[in-house]
Amino acid sequence: MEFQGSNCLRQRLVLSVLTGKAVKITGIRDKQQDSVGNYGLNESEMNLLKLMEKVTNGSDIYVDQRGTRLDFRPGLPYGGRVEHDCSLGRSIGYYLEPLLMLAPFCKHPLEARLTGITNDRIDPSVDSLKHSSLAIIKQFLGGAADDDELSITVESRGLAPAGGGCIVFKCPIRRYLRPIQSLDAGKVRRIRGLAYATRVSPQLANRMVAEAKGILLKYIPDIYIYTDHLKGPRSGKSRGFGLCLWAETTVPNGCCYVGDACSHPSGSGKETEAVAEDIAREATYALLNDIYRGGAVDTQSQPLCTLFMAFGQRDLSKVLLGPLSPFSIQLFRHMKQFVDLTFKLDTQSTASSSTTAASATNDDDMIDDELRLGSTKLLATCVGIGYTNLNKTVS
Repeated sequence: MEFQGSNCLRQRLVLSVLTGKAVKITGIRDKQQDSVGNYGLNESEMNLLKLMEKVTNGSDIYVDQRGTRLDFRPGLPYGGRVEHDCSLGRSIGYYLEPLLMLAPFCKHPLEARLTGITNDRIDPSVDSLKHSSLAIIKQFLGGAADDDELSITVESRGLAPAGGGCIVFKCPIRRYLRPIQSLDAGKVRRIRGLAYATRVSPQLANRMVAEAKGILLKYIPDIYIYTDHLKGPRSGKSRGFGLCLWAETTVPNGCCYVGDACSHPSGSGKETEAVAEDIAREATYALLNDIYRGGAVDTQSQPLCTLFMAFGQRDLSKVLLGPLSPFSIQLFRHMKQFVDLTFKLDTQSTASSSTTAASATNDDDMIDDELRLGSTKLLATCVGIGYTNLNKTVS
């Protein structure tokens, strides 16, 4: 498989490992068009390649001297115990998302210890992934997956730019993923949250709680936000604060809508522009926006859900989604290229209903025009390719 440019590198690597198809990527920032002046693969992407080499067995990776060409011949997903120091250019969430996609297909149950930045303003935080993505994985695993088998544990919290955080991700393996029928999002029954402050006054966490509850109590009474003021080694190496909120629905084992925000990195010159109340409002409005978009899967977990639907059993899966994110749209196109699978998307709008097919070509402008409207809901349907984890002898 040949590609151009650096976009969606994680998607291409994950699909390459799952399908066993080699990937050749050329023209990676060869004209210095990156906003920060990077040329070729940056430090975070090189660090990601090292992580992919650790979680697979037999991968062959070649990068030319300029870093503008990548040849990736995948090995088998191996899993086991993995320790990795993530680059400080991106947060742990950047590296954790590919692991979430690969973990159920490994030879051994994955136990990954990742160190670096746990919360920043670019990637999803480990707190939001913990409450949104793990609920999706449980639906596909089937059976009882307790907290000891499937969990994300934050041992220490580290903020940008110096990091110092550490998380442990555990996931069991399955011979195959079961199909799901998730057509009802339900209604929000309660909202929970976590306000954290590292190497700053604990009063900042209390101020964020008060501001967030002042907004959310207008909609629902069942709200509880925990405060976490970390000290010593568990507080990382940089000061900062932030808030993560998640809303649970009435559907059993249903989705969790999430919204989070974090202060600007210390030393960036912008840390004085945001006070605790601003960060609380940012996280609260992000949560309300995710609830408004709706669907049985939150926006952040759309790629994970659709990937598991495609690599499940040869059976029908249906999921109600909100408006597609650009990352999800590109994943549809990549899955068409790798496994020749097309999703059927039924658009359900408040004004009218229509039916479209999610093609994987770059000319598919109707996806961008129709499916990202705020009032549009999508019924995504597909038949899995029948992917089987041959390393797992018992389901």
